[in-house]
Amino acid sequence: MVIPATVRDRAGLTPGTELEITLDDTGIRIERVAAGPRLVKVGRRLVARPTAPADSRPVLDIASLIEDERNRWP
Repeated sequence: MVIPATVRDRAGLTPGTELEITLDDTGIRIERVAAGPRLVKVGRRLVARPTAPADSRPVLDIASLIEDERNRWP
């Protein structure tokens, strides 16, 4: 399967990234397999901390993604 470079870049997919493919009634879904967070006690609260190294986590510009989605509709 070929994923266009612009989509790969936006999703932060790099060679060796594990993907999970599922089929449902609406189509095919492709999702990155990510290590689950670990819970760490900070004071009296549990905080979710990522288990993946910082350099392997995708950098996402949420504001840009929202703006792109808003501009997608005429």
